[in-house]
Amino acid sequence: MNTYFNINYEFDKKAVHEAIDAAQKGYICVADGVVMNTANRDKEFLDVVNGSMFAICDSSWVPVYLKSIYGIKYEQYCGAEIFKDIVSSRKYRMMFLGTSQTTLDGLRQELMKMNPDVAGMQFVELPFRDVEDFDYPGIADMVNADGAKIIWVALGAPKQEKFMNKLLPYLNSGVMIGVGAAFKFYSGTEEKRCPAWMQKAHLEFVYRILQDPKKQLKRCYWIVRTLPGLYFGEVKRKKAAKKHKK
Repeated sequence: MNTYFNINYEFDKKAVHEAIDAAQKGYICVADGVVMNTANRDKEFLDVVNGSMFAICDSSWVPVYLKSIYGIKYEQYCGAEIFKDIVSSRKYRMMFLGTSQTTLDGLRQELMKMNPDVAGMQFVELPFRDVEDFDYPGIADMVNADGAKIIWVALGAPKQEKFMNKLLPYLNSGVMIGVGAAFKFYSGTEEKRCPAWMQKAHLEFVYRILQDPKKQLKRCYWIVRTLPGLYFGEVKRKKAAKKHKK
């Protein structure tokens, strides 16, 4: 695990899955540009993100920035990919929390194609409300009774990260992973992920803007506004660390 842009990232996929296997309980943040940006504008949210086991890198641009600063090659491990990897592995009992019942019903049907065991797992719609207003003891009672090892949470950032942080103290066991739009991508009922060529060209954000311009343009505005400061702040940290070693 390494800290870049003030976030504790784990880029090693093998280490991610080993940590999940070994953990009694915890949560993992899937850190895209929105999470990175919000965390660096909101100290309380940064504490939520870094209170997780670690963050995986959902942004295709963060590895580009780190390559230019440190000369180290990292790879993106986005929410949609870890979701598919874990579901298709058929290793764990899981629960799926969040989004609408229509999306959850479609998600169950689609996931059964890659993992028939999903048929016997719980897909639970969470009510639309402020993150402070959820019945965390009640939700935890349901999760604890189920005994799921993996609890997928799809409420969108930064809500899902705050939700996992607040739910954690009430859980007996289980690893929560906030996967944002992955439920929609795999439900067959709503938006799909962008084509592979756009992913490789680091243009997924363009596709997301076209899908939901009002929401995504606001997010992109804040990312563009704060990115230069984050980038050059990381350059300064590199220089300070190098100087300290001398």
